[in-house]
This record gives sequence, structure tokens and C-alpha cells, in this order.
Amino acid sequence: MTIRKVLIANRGEIAVRIARACQEMGIKAVAIYSEADQYSLHVKKADEAYCISKDPLNGYLNPHHIVNLAVETGCDALHPGYGFLSENATLAAVCRDRGIRFIGPAAEVIQSMGDKTEARTTAVKSNVPVTPGTDGNLTDVEDAVTQAERIGYPVMLKATSGGGGRGIRRCDNEKELRQNYERVISEATKAFGSAEVFLEKCIVNPRHIEVQILADSHGNVIHLYERDCSIQRRNQKLIELAPSPQLTDEQREYIGELAVRVAKGCGYENAGTVEFLLDDKNDFYFMEMNTRVQVEHTITEQITGVDIVKEQIRIASGEKLKYTQGQISYRGFAAQFRINAEDPKNGFLPSFGRISRYYSAGGPGVRTDAAMYTGYEIPPYYDSMCAKLIVWAMDWEELLERSRRALNDMAIYGVRTTIPYYQQILHHKEFRAGEFNTSFVESHPELLEYSLKSRPESIATAIAAAIAAQAGL
Repeated sequence: MTIRKVLIANRGEIAVRIARACQEMGIKAVAIYSEADQYSLHVKKADEAYCISKDPLNGYLNPHHIVNLAVETGCDALHPGYGFLSENATLAAVCRDRGIRFIGPAAEVIQSMGDKTEARTTAVKSNVPVTPGTDGNLTDVEDAVTQAERIGYPVMLKATSGGGGRGIRRCDNEKELRQNYERVISEATKAFGSAEVFLEKCIVNPRHIEVQILADSHGNVIHLYERDCSIQRRNQKLIELAPSPQLTDEQREYIGELAVRVAKGCGYENAGTVEFLLDDKNDFYFMEMNTRVQVEHTITEQITGVDIVKEQIRIASGEKLKYTQGQISYRGFAAQFRINAEDPKNGFLPSFGRISRYYSAGGPGVRTDAAMYTGYEIPPYYDSMCAKLIVWAMDWEELLERSRRALNDMAIYGVRTTIPYYQQILHHKEFRAGEFNTSFVESHPELLEYSLKSRPESIATAIAAAIAAQAGL
């Protein structure tokens, strides 16, 4: 089946990214938006755009309403992007029932791999190592205490339907476990609509390594190598790297094979990511599988030359994979910096507001995925990420210097961003040596001790704002 028109059930930069892929393939792209997003770039870039709700969130979270619109506008496929309903089995099922191709895995696979305990079971059956933990969900806090004594502290208390770093707490002793149990239950219920939780052994200061896979409906599964996501804060990724500067070629091949096993074990189809933890003894443990395109798919594209979004659409059309594993290779290193509208010096407090001036980074090996522009107002209802800066270079040292230059090129006025914080990280000797783990950010609070430098543009903007205010404009 040839896909001719795709409804993009998302917003922001990923919606822009999907629209661009569709247009390159001769496919019409349909955007949806809330009233708060009526001036968003994804609305301007799509071939058609429809307001789906006055409410800033409800429209993006109503699978029946979204699929009804897809049918009404003549779409034959729907791309969920990431976040919102991208891992919602109901959306995939409604698409199937209404004759709309869902650009992602089947509803049953989303359901099974979204359930962390079922995902662990799949990994075990696929002969993939998992961290010691409970075989199923916990019944109550007393069960949690008993299981933690068996596993051994520290443990991770996790929401079974969790994701995105939410619904998870480290517990170093029984007191912390008892204190956190109801908190995680509450978080899980609010965020995922499920109160189910389980326990895993806490791998202390691991490296977070994930593998991109592609699978078609003809039984072909390949991996596109790995990404290192260890630079994170409170389980939220900040900087991602591909390939990992911390792995050997032997480790790289091994973890790729593990990811393919997991995908085959659950009957996966489309693009997905298998996430692992790597401990200080160089042992890998399966953590979870994300049944969607990842925010950081960009850096895999940069090192392999594979357009992952286009491959998603081809797979959903019933085509075979364009590549075999033997045809996949990587070249150089790539980094992605999540440019968040946050103030790192103020506890990473969100900094929503109007972009008074914006300069995108450019030059060799530099790509910017964004949905903002000068004059755009970042709404307070959504994630704080306003752009992704992607940098590629032939070797690690060149990547560091090119990233430093590209971050310096990028200028965003009107809101605080994480750009100066990333500059600090790039100068840190441990990061430059490629020696870091998930504790890097919290272990180096001194990285926040930077001073903000005023550029001529920012001074001019401040003067103009003062004049306008004085004139009552």
C-alpha cells in the first residue's frame, strides 16, 4: 500500500521533522494544533493544518478525535512522533479499526513492551540479560520490603507503565523504600493511569546505552548502532552521543545483537529503541524498549546516513527494509544538545516566553531541528525543549570543538536556555576524555558556576525594550 497523506499527531520540532520527510517523499502532511499552538512552525510547514482543541493538551491526547480527523481529511496514515500518544496502544488500535496505517508497531506490541515487567520477560526469553528484580508487579509496600531484602539495596522502584524518567525512585534502605512507595504509586497513576510498580536492583552509576533498530513486516530486523545517553539530569537526557565514545567495537557488536534479539522476541515492526545499562564491570543489562522514534534519532541519522523517519513510512507501507545489516556502517561521531528553555542556574526552572531574537547555528556538520523563530512565544503548557542542535565530525576531538563553536553560534534571546551549561560540560576534562556515567551532572555542581556574557545584540534588545516601555508601546 502506498501512503499518500499522513496526519502528524504531534507538535513542535518533531512534527516539522516528519512533515519534511513526507514532503521529500511526495506525501502530503497534515498538522494538528491547539489554540496555543496556532502560530507554531509545524502549522506553517504542513500542507494542511487543523485546530483540534482550544485546550492546550486535550486535543493532542484524544485518540478517537485525532483518528476521526485523519479519516475526515482523507489521510491514509498517522505518525505519532514521540511523547503524547506515541506509545499509546489505544491510538494504534483505533487507527487499525478505522483503516488508517499507524506508523509504528502494532497495538499489542506497544502494550506488551510498554509494560516494564512484560518487557523484562520478553528480554529473558530472548536470552538478553536483565537486572535482578521482581518477576511481576508488587502487591503492597510490605511485598516491596520483602523483595528488596531479597534483591539487596539499593533498589529502583519503578512504575510498570512508566517512561520519560517519571515514576522512578532510587531507594537505599527500607526507610526510603517505605517513604517512596506511595509517591511512585501516585506519580504512576497521574502520569500513566496505572498504579502498578515493580522493583529492580539499582546499578550504581551506570552508563546509559541505547540501540536504534528497524524492523519490517517481512521478518527483517537490523540495528543502526548505539547512542550514549549518560549525560542526563533526574533521568532526563540532556546530551546524546553516537556512537558511544566509551564502547569497544566488540561491545558495540554485542549490544547491537542483543537489541535485535529483543525486537525479534516481541515481533516488533517499525523503528524502536532498546535501552541498556552498562555497569562498572562492563556488563550490559536490558532496561526497556521505546516503541517509537526517539528524540535523539537525529544523531544516528548523522553517523549512518539512514533517514529513520522515511524508513518508518516505508515500513508502514509494507515495504521491505531498504538496507541489510551488512550495508549499515557508521562514520565519525555525532552529538545532540537538547536546547531547553530552562535556567540551569535557577534549578533548571522553565523559562517560557517570547523569542525576541533567534540565530540558528550553521556551518559544516551542523544541523538544527527546531520549531521556533524570532517573535515566537514558547507556550508554558508543553515540554521545555525548544530546539535540538546536532553536530557531526569525523573524530571525537573535532566533534568537541565543532560543538563548542556551534553552541556559540546559536543565540536565543528572550528566554534562558541550557546553551551556556552545555558549554561548561564541553570544557570538562572527564567529558572530553569520554569518561562519564549517569551521575556526571549531579557529581559536578561546579558546572553551574558560569557567568552569562552579554552580546551586542542582547544589549541592543534590552535598550529597545526599555525605549518601547518608556513610550508606552
